[in-house]
Amino acid sequence: MANSFNNAKERVIELTKIINEHNYQYYVLDDPKITDAEYDILFKELLNLEVEFPELKDKDSPSQRVGGVPNASFQQVTHKTPMLSLGNAFYREDLEAFNKRICDELDIKQVEYLAEPKFDGLAVTIHYVDGSLSLAATRGDGNVGEDVTHNIKTINSIPLKISELNSKGAIEIRGEVFMQKDDFLALNEKQAEMNEKIFANPRNAAAGTLRQLDPAVAAARPLRFYAYSIAFEDNLRIKTQDQMYDLLNQFKLPTTSYAKTVFGVDGMIDFYNEINALRVNLPFDIDGVVYKVNQIKYQNDLGFVSRAPRWAIAHKFPAEEAESEIIDINVQVGRTGSITPVARLKPVVVGGVTVMNATLHNEDELKRKDIHIGDHVFVRRAGDVVPEVVRVIKEKRPDEAKPYVMPDKCPSCQQKLVKEEGEAVLRCLNGILCPAQRKQGLMHFVSRKAMDIDGLGEKIIDQLLDEGLIRSFSDLYKLKKEQLVNLDRFAEKSADNLILAIESSKKTTLARFIYALGIRNVGEATALDLANHFGSVESLISASTNLLEEVHDIGPTVAVSINNYFMRPSNIDEINKLLGCNISWPAIEVNAKNKELDGVIFVLTGSLPTLKRDVAKQLIMESGGKVSGSVSKRTNYVVAGEDAGSKLDTAKSLGVKVIDEAELLRILNKES
Repeated sequence: MANSFNNAKERVIELTKIINEHNYQYYVLDDPKITDAEYDILFKELLNLEVEFPELKDKDSPSQRVGGVPNASFQQVTHKTPMLSLGNAFYREDLEAFNKRICDELDIKQVEYLAEPKFDGLAVTIHYVDGSLSLAATRGDGNVGEDVTHNIKTINSIPLKISELNSKGAIEIRGEVFMQKDDFLALNEKQAEMNEKIFANPRNAAAGTLRQLDPAVAAARPLRFYAYSIAFEDNLRIKTQDQMYDLLNQFKLPTTSYAKTVFGVDGMIDFYNEINALRVNLPFDIDGVVYKVNQIKYQNDLGFVSRAPRWAIAHKFPAEEAESEIIDINVQVGRTGSITPVARLKPVVVGGVTVMNATLHNEDELKRKDIHIGDHVFVRRAGDVVPEVVRVIKEKRPDEAKPYVMPDKCPSCQQKLVKEEGEAVLRCLNGILCPAQRKQGLMHFVSRKAMDIDGLGEKIIDQLLDEGLIRSFSDLYKLKKEQLVNLDRFAEKSADNLILAIESSKKTTLARFIYALGIRNVGEATALDLANHFGSVESLISASTNLLEEVHDIGPTVAVSINNYFMRPSNIDEINKLLGCNISWPAIEVNAKNKELDGVIFVLTGSLPTLKRDVAKQLIMESGGKVSGSVSKRTNYVVAGEDAGSKLDTAKSLGVKVIDEAELLRILNKES
């Protein structure tokens, strides 16, 4: 029996190695060495041995790709380093400005870039620990994504184990999950036969598949993956982007064969033209190309701005266009009262998506393009996302076509519309008293970055509005359990949970409260600056435009919109009602703020003993400091916790001061 087990163990190890190699040949190199029938014989032999000797079934076995137990829900994953978006370039002038800035900042005459196609898929991150795939997550909002490990493991081109990493700690691979064009068409044919959902395009199909709770569904669909970067590693030393690609290939991870190094703007343009010419014949969808500074040291020196790296840019292809006909024009009311004319179109497919509505932006654009109801027009998806009318086909204008006249009253509340000085947009200034703005304002108020009331989604808000239970922000805090349990979608527990979430939201921060109000031009960063500068909502309300302009990064336009908001009695009345609901926040000692930290740059790495990363970031920002996602020569402090990775090494190599949590709290004058 022992010999039988030992023989089976040796054969399982051998079969695993053989099958993994054939998976690599087939799914990555597209160069199969055996027939499908021969592969099936090997795979069946492995399955039979694992059934006979269950203890030999390993989590990294090829048999584990077929899908296991469905997930009950997607767990959130906080990325060690943010998964940032890229800045966009559309014209040569954009690339020249990008290249000049880099040359100037690095004090060099010519930049070497790694150029590669920009896949139209879903960005994911895959973690390997000691060689084994341990976690995979979506990009999410850049900081927090969703755990999709169960579905990523079903993609045959992704190795479950990288033998070269057995003793090299942790590594994080980033790349794109997508579906090839022919696979997409075959999937839709199969969906149609089964009377299931038809997907609009390959990207939607890939997204829908990756977010399946049941991995068996993902396993049955043809997802593919290309790796394009190593975001985090313990022991590897990578000096260039193309060296990173070489390493990914050594790990037998699929990478694009179209990536190459180029020099300067001319090199970038040549690569763009080359890929654009190939685009229609490529087996997958791309929406542009990406240029990255090749030297990793230069990337670290350049760092990041806002939510994008300063050392990379996406050169987007022109949006696809299609001809349609304007059936009608009406207007939409935005969250801040903006009135946007929208064309209702005869349905047309643009870039693989059926388009029936297109934005006309504002009254000035409507007049400039001379758009009439009944016109034949060219439509495109701006940035491949928002449909817009590009131009009128004047020679096809019918005799009965008629110009559209913008309304002078809000279609939702009949308030007289105004066009504020220097603006092209008509607005309804009725705020939350306007039904159209009310719903959007409420959704903003309860959102995660505002008051963070979990469980109050769009459908629940619609229901509460339809039943007349809420009309304002403060009405949320008057809801009773007995009101909720009588509504659809609510049971005892769900009603209890919502009441608890509403109650919990009363303990917040001044910055969140200001942001939640939905003041035009006031985002998260501006709300935090206002909170730190004024210290109380009363001081903010009474501030003049001149005082507002003294706040960091607030100019005349933003100051006027803030001042106008607080000049409306209905807004002040609503704020007082909210404060009367016992909403509160920790006091901010404006005069005690550590002014010496203004502009000081911190980088957080590893797990801190007591502070969550977002809390540490908040404390730093409240003290005037800035938090960056990468270490550069401009970094002042690296705050290192347990399991700090390559950022710590970079800090040491650049001579940046490394501190722990205790030292950070001392710097912030918050010693425990």
